[in-house]
Amino acid sequence: MRNSEEVDGFDGEASNTSMISGASSPYQPTTEPVHARNVLGDIRCDTEYLKSNFGILKITEVALSLIAFICIETIMLCLPCGGVYFFEFVSCSASVVTGVLLAVFSLRLHAKVPQVNWTLTDLVNTGACTFFFFLSSIVLASLNHSSAAEIAAVIFGFLVMCVYGLNTFLAVRRWRQGDGRPGAAPSSEYTRARTASRGEVEAQPELQ
Repeated sequence: MRNSEEVDGFDGEASNTSMISGASSPYQPTTEPVHARNVLGDIRCDTEYLKSNFGILKITEVALSLIAFICIETIMLCLPCGGVYFFEFVSCSASVVTGVLLAVFSLRLHAKVPQVNWTLTDLVNTGACTFFFFLSSIVLASLNHSSAAEIAAVIFGFLVMCVYGLNTFLAVRRWRQGDGRPGAAPSSEYTRARTASRGEVEAQPELQ
């Protein structure tokens, strides 16, 4: 009987000891919820960019490119069709690429990808569109049947070429001035946030 009582006493002391050690242990299970990072939560329309010179030029380029593309699409008969197909490809590609860049800048998506030099990307796009619209408009003006749709496409082609040329000039000037890394500021803010967070972690006492 005494042995059984001693065993029961040892079991009680062991359970009490384990409870005390478990309560005083610094490694406690956590029930804090893990929040998913909302990467696209702070996307908003940048009205200041849309009102700026580059924003107005981008909107004008997309609109004129689409009008030129619609004009060339209304041509039902062409012989030869090389000039029509070339102008169609240039106007469609320019409207799509410029529209994507307009969305990237107006929604401030470029701030989330600071590794890309967006000013240089915009400069390459505007320069290429200026050259290809000039070339395709010259070809279409030389190889056409003097139809209303072809004449309208040529007119809008030269108009959008002038707008792209102005945008190229402004983009070159901005690139030379070094005002071309929109992601630089967000990157520095991210670095400061990481540094502050690391300092808070180091300031916490180490668990023994």
